[in-house]
Amino acid sequence: MNREQLLFKNRRPGETVFLAGYRATGGYQSLQQALRDLTPEALRQRVKDSNLRGRGGAGFPTGVKWNFFPADQPGPKYLVCNCDEMEPGTYKDGELLLADPHQLVEGMILSAFALQTDIGYIFIRYAYAQQAENLRRAIVEATEAGFLGQNILGSGFNFELHLHSSAGRYILGEETALLNGLEGKRPNPRLKPPFPAVKGLFGRPTTVNNVETLANIQHIVSGGAEWFRALALTEEGSGTKLYGLSGHLNRTECFELPVGMPLRQLIEEFGAGVWRGRKFKACLPGGASTPYLTAEHLDVALDFDSLEAVGSRFGTAGVTVFDDRTCMVAATLNLIRFFARESCGWCTPCRDGLTMVRWLLETIETGQGTPEHLEMLKDQLQQISGNSFCALAEGAMGPVAGLLTHFEQEIIDHLEKGRCPFQ
Repeated sequence: MNREQLLFKNRRPGETVFLAGYRATGGYQSLQQALRDLTPEALRQRVKDSNLRGRGGAGFPTGVKWNFFPADQPGPKYLVCNCDEMEPGTYKDGELLLADPHQLVEGMILSAFALQTDIGYIFIRYAYAQQAENLRRAIVEATEAGFLGQNILGSGFNFELHLHSSAGRYILGEETALLNGLEGKRPNPRLKPPFPAVKGLFGRPTTVNNVETLANIQHIVSGGAEWFRALALTEEGSGTKLYGLSGHLNRTECFELPVGMPLRQLIEEFGAGVWRGRKFKACLPGGASTPYLTAEHLDVALDFDSLEAVGSRFGTAGVTVFDDRTCMVAATLNLIRFFARESCGWCTPCRDGLTMVRWLLETIETGQGTPEHLEMLKDQLQQISGNSFCALAEGAMGPVAGLLTHFEQEIIDHLEKGRCPFQ
């Protein structure tokens, strides 16, 4: 298996690489190459040909998204980096910025050149204090070295980059709520259309991309689209992925591995197996908003298409493992409590629906449930899915869908015994 390290090539325990170390390993050479040899159109095409898909959760093809952007339109246009990363089980962007903040800075300069934007913002989670400090230093260093600011490397291209620390709510990970938050407004999601590419930040064309997505751009520039696609283990995938392991494993770390990594290998080799000699029961494969996988899925390839085929999502590749002593009703309740609390309250399916789901799971878990409560839970899944204003509620119902698909018998056991059978 190819273990080529792109995003983590400068990662060292307890260390952060800044400008001198970053340049020593080839940093900013891709920027020089692009400004010298590529037009913005050619750079956009290279990213499209690479089949890079968004690493923030939705997985939309980055090059296609960029093609919606009016790069030739005069006037202010914005590039925004989403570093909110508040989904439970997802911590990859934080690890990247602890190790190598210049990688994001260079990726944003290249992306801004491709999109012909001259102002960028990094919207960062409030709890990422050290990551924010690393980025502030990297922005100053890049500016002093001539990689940011006016007439970058004598090319005539201008780009300024700003850091904005979030006040902190999960809804801010939704791109239009993020834009409202960046403008100082209440972070409700916006009605689409118009999409941000047409009317985004301050009413101007805006592209929002994830940290990991943007950090890949310089590697696509230097290595080429075909090389980047070939890094994946499956034909549908491309590049590498930052997999964040958590839960009931002997080793819980973040690893850079090819897209298409088999789930079994990720758990047994890199997670060092399920802890305390117990057995694998289930996992969330892509963060807290993805449906569970079970032991029958251990040989699935972790990529967008393969996971969709088995009823889940690649998401952020935050893989949370549960052992065979876990009550899946309790695990799902824990997740729903988070999502219900973090709803912005803008729409009824999310505001009231998630509160209802939380109450139903609490009733079942505490032994007070009846068969009617199970039917009500199934009904809520149908009522909420696809009917909310943004994707928060539908994502929140991902674990509930997995619970009903794979662990309905556990719910019935709670109802029949009048208590949680795992206590």
